[in-house]
Amino acid sequence: MPYGYPGPGFPGGHQGYQSHQGYQSYQGYQGQGPPGYGWPAMPMAPANGMGVTALVLGIIAAAGFCLWPLAMVLGVLAIIFGAIGRGRARRGEATNSGQALAGIICGVAGLVLAVALLVVLIVTPDDVFEEDGASGGGGYSTSVAVRP
Repeated sequence: MPYGYPGPGFPGGHQGYQSHQGYQSYQGYQGQGPPGYGWPAMPMAPANGMGVTALVLGIIAAAGFCLWPLAMVLGVLAIIFGAIGRGRARRGEATNSGQALAGIICGVAGLVLAVALLVVLIVTPDDVFEEDGASGGGGYSTSVAVRP
């Protein structure tokens, strides 16, 4: 058979397949090939977006807890997205249950650190942060005293 020989349904090609005992002839499938051949349909890709989002938000919340209002919001969002991602993984729609769990853990850590920082800022007396030395705490003065 020469290279590039035309297949069934093309001029000069085969007009059908020989039928073997027990098999029907594929006369009706000229140009398409016999049924059941070819690539199977590709399975849908897993929906891993929620777990990845939870992990990213959780890491940002935990690392940036000093920005406590933002860290609190991101921590809550990480917990929500992580719970949704874990639910999808349990149903078999996603494959990253571990990432979703890590997002939940980092989100909780960021939320706890942000709340702890907020409590420290509220409870700490205001005169600790004053720089003028008027509180009598024994602070050093930056003014220069000149004696005559």
